[in-house]
Amino acid sequence: MVALSRAQRPNILFGYDGTEENESALRWAVEESRLRELDLVMCHCWHWPYPPGHVDAAVEAIVQRAGENLLREGARKARDLGPGGKVSTLLRREPVTETLVDESDDAELIVVGSHERYRLLNASTAVQLPARTHRPVIAVRGGGAPRGLIVAGVDGSAGGDAALGFAIEEAALRDSDLRVVYGAWEPGAVPDFELPLFTDKDRLFEVRTAMLDEAVRPWRRRYPEVAVRVS
Repeated sequence: MVALSRAQRPNILFGYDGTEENESALRWAVEESRLRELDLVMCHCWHWPYPPGHVDAAVEAIVQRAGENLLREGARKARDLGPGGKVSTLLRREPVTETLVDESDDAELIVVGSHERYRLLNASTAVQLPARTHRPVIAVRGGGAPRGLIVAGVDGSAGGDAALGFAIEEAALRDSDLRVVYGAWEPGAVPDFELPLFTDKDRLFEVRTAMLDEAVRPWRRRYPEVAVRVS
């Protein structure tokens, strides 16, 4: 593990729901906290599923206490796993995505689980969150599959460069290799002046490889210990 070459925001923000599938995301969030030496904020959201005119205060209090107990147990698990800083909890009576976006200003990154089998894909927090926050989002699938190299997709944009920077930081922290991929093989994906490239595959490959090398060069200088391949 290496030290990062820039200042970080103070915490890792983790969306916790207490399910078995979410345990992989919990372990990942704690590991990010440990690798980056940052605090971990565990956030759980609950809601009253009925219209405002149908509130039962006693039952509502029970639901809230259940959320508090769930968070308390989750924080205990996180501390047992050995984070890199203190563990704090946040309980909100709000939708998950909105809450994580609102709480992300101090987050270096956000970790969520990607299971959510009971929800439609377009309603998934793991799908909505990256489109609505300016912070990196890691959606962790369950199963504990072995980890390999890190892959970053770039397109020449500022957002692509930010993704590349995050990917190479992760590779440095995790002692992993990095593969950087550029894929723009449709004429509609490039400016008009580059359209002639699509009649010459060899020239297209040459130009895009040069662009990739240029994009990667400053990051290679910053993290020379990371093995980077481009394609």
